[in-house]
Amino acid sequence: MDYFRPRKQVDVLDPLSKDFLKRKPAAASQGPQQLPQQGDLAPSSIFDEGDSQKKPAKTSQPDQPRVSPRDPTVLAAALDPNPEARRQWQRNQIIRNVRNRGQLTKAQRLARIERESLSKSPFFTTSVKKLMPLARQIAGKPIEEAIVQMRFSKKKVARDVKKHLEYARDKAIVERGMGLGVATAEYNRAAGIDESDDVAGGTAGQEEQWPGMVVEDKKGKRRFVSDTSSMYVDEAWVGRGSYSRDYDFRARGRTNIMRPPETSQSSLLPYGLSSKFSLIIIGITVRLKEEATRIRLMDEREQKRQRKRVWLPLPDRPVTAQRQYCLW
Repeated sequence: MDYFRPRKQVDVLDPLSKDFLKRKPAAASQGPQQLPQQGDLAPSSIFDEGDSQKKPAKTSQPDQPRVSPRDPTVLAAALDPNPEARRQWQRNQIIRNVRNRGQLTKAQRLARIERESLSKSPFFTTSVKKLMPLARQIAGKPIEEAIVQMRFSKKKVARDVKKHLEYARDKAIVERGMGLGVATAEYNRAAGIDESDDVAGGTAGQEEQWPGMVVEDKKGKRRFVSDTSSMYVDEAWVGRGSYSRDYDFRARGRTNIMRPPETSQSSLLPYGLSSKFSLIIIGITVRLKEEATRIRLMDEREQKRQRKRVWLPLPDRPVTAQRQYCLW
């Protein structure tokens, strides 16, 4: 049988030895290795600095293989997996616009001119009863003042809330561009940009020269606002995590089933504790808005207060159902 036939032994040579190079005479006859050609930016690239600094385009050689264009039917499986649902959604959007006669709702108009950012924190090792007072404490305050309150708070979970507030502030600046009114004006002035030509710069310059005003929040507390783009905590609420099953072994072979809140992240456990240690996982959610929104809400409350009619104990209305004779 061929299974027991001795295999031919092949000598394994060092790639740097002379014997290895003698066995491959074709490698030396090929000449120096060709280096890959350096590419260039596309004509529609945003990093293109101009035609004067462009390198001369290299002519493509006929031996090089051409890249085939993308097939839209292949990409449709990922870009448009359900064409029927997409067409139905587009139809519903057109019908809604026709019914509204192309007019935007109040929420849509405010979403175009006002910014807000929603940030949800990871679970904290605390209870709802302990975290709710901190959520009430930071609600309605400017973001910097809320961070200072959590910095000097005696509560243990205040450190986690402070880190989440800093993360929410940075997220709002990067993703939504909030809180950049005065910063944009200072950058334009340092760079020598004319703010009258730039819409964003002109708006920021007006905000910088704005003398400020006293703003009243929905709780009736007044604060002085010097920048309409500064952020404040509009809402802060707390959510509880899910529960798991654990066993409490008692005497005489009895077992009690407990429902401790489960911990999904190992980083929530203190050092030296096992994963079965009962921890309450709670998270806090923060919604940040700009002071321009609070100024608009204050104006709306003032207009509603002015439209309200004065209450009269005896209203001045015509007397009806009065007759000259008695009805008995």
